[in-house]
Amino acid sequence: MNAIDLFCGCGGLSLGMQNAGINIVSSFDNWLPAIKCYEANFTHPIFNLDLTDHELISSKISEISMTQGLHIDLIVGGPPCQDFSQAGGRSEGARANLTASFARTISKIRPQYFIMENVDRALKSKAYSEAREIFVDAGYGLTELVLDASRCNVPQKRKRLFVCGSLGAENEFLKQALLDGLNTSSMTVRDYLGESLGVDHYYRHPRNYNRRGIFSINEPAPTVRGVNRPVPKGYLGHAGDPIKVDRDLRPLTTKERALLQTFPAEFILTGTKTDNEQMVGNAVPVNLGEYVGLKLVEYNRTLNAEREVRYG
Repeated sequence: MNAIDLFCGCGGLSLGMQNAGINIVSSFDNWLPAIKCYEANFTHPIFNLDLTDHELISSKISEISMTQGLHIDLIVGGPPCQDFSQAGGRSEGARANLTASFARTISKIRPQYFIMENVDRALKSKAYSEAREIFVDAGYGLTELVLDASRCNVPQKRKRLFVCGSLGAENEFLKQALLDGLNTSSMTVRDYLGESLGVDHYYRHPRNYNRRGIFSINEPAPTVRGVNRPVPKGYLGHAGDPIKVDRDLRPLTTKERALLQTFPAEFILTGTKTDNEQMVGNAVPVNLGEYVGLKLVEYNRTLNAEREVRYG
């Protein structure tokens, strides 16, 4: 299956798709630090283009398909989700329009499949409602499902919406496969990293002090965000913390946070620490992308086998 990754960031979804056996032909983004990081880790081309311009993106994808002699079977992408997130104040601003731009690109190119990832609250947004209408009008059957990454081989309690589309398919075509493969319990940090962090507890800066900031490696990590700070003097503890604040308590490093996002240890982070934190926090966990990619590959393989039997 040949694929294009839109809004690829530093490459979490691309790497997950590759691990699932999908051939990423090329990728697109518009943030230079992420593009440079992506280039350090992948051999296929990445293009720096205005992702609000679906006509430009569609034209470039068509050009890639013709020059490389490849049929594009799948387009994946995670349009920037800040305007839908809790951190973004639950507003729908200009960045939310990128969701509609993604949908218009799908409608123009009409690959057999697409996968779109976003925060779970995007499902009830006006922007997604518009995008959904575009998908349906273009003839796609849709599977819309919120997945908990901690049940998809990721040591992190991260809930994300996946919208999977297939031309001419019934709605929910992939839902049961996605549900059937889920782990029965959540993966903890210790399950995934063992003792390699050298700590039993760590600090994760809360959005406000009404939330706890200390976590155990015997539980899934909270959602990795683009903010990472040392323990501030103002943090005196929370009733939900498993231990009291002490001088040995530390936040996880950028690299450790990348591991929680299931990037491999050899993944190269380039640029400033601030950019790295943002890239890691924005990324689709690699194993979560792989989980969804594998289910789509299995579905496509079964569909092709059925056609072979039917038509010879």
